[in-house]
Amino acid sequence: VQLQASGGGLVQAGDSLRLSCAASGRTFSIYPMGWFRQAPGKEREFVAAISWSGGSTYYADSVKGRFTISRDNAKNTVYLQMNSLKPEDTAIYYCASFNSAYDPRRSPGYWGQGTQVTVSS
Repeated sequence: VQLQASGGGLVQAGDSLRLSCAASGRTFSIYPMGWFRQAPGKEREFVAAISWSGGSTYYADSVKGRFTISRDNAKNTVYLQMNSLKPEDTAIYYCASFNSAYDPRRSPGYWGQGTQVTVSS
């Protein structure tokens, strides 16, 4: 399974970015997907997840109302729309594929390589 994340960059506080993650190597449409992030000196943390159909979404409290996860199963791609970005959103963002229904107690089965998001104040 390969997960290729893209869309990161350097933006100012209040700006928006959309991350994309293209998946290959297994049937994309039947697995939940997620985004995680890791800031310098901190542990990797959950950001958002989406069910295989897109009908259910889950968010960390820190991004709820600002970030939106979505997926296009025809394109094998999951997205993270990030609005009202804050300096504390600065991190490497990783997409991930779960092997079963999303459960915060379970780690994803596969990880992408990450894309850097830097938000200046």
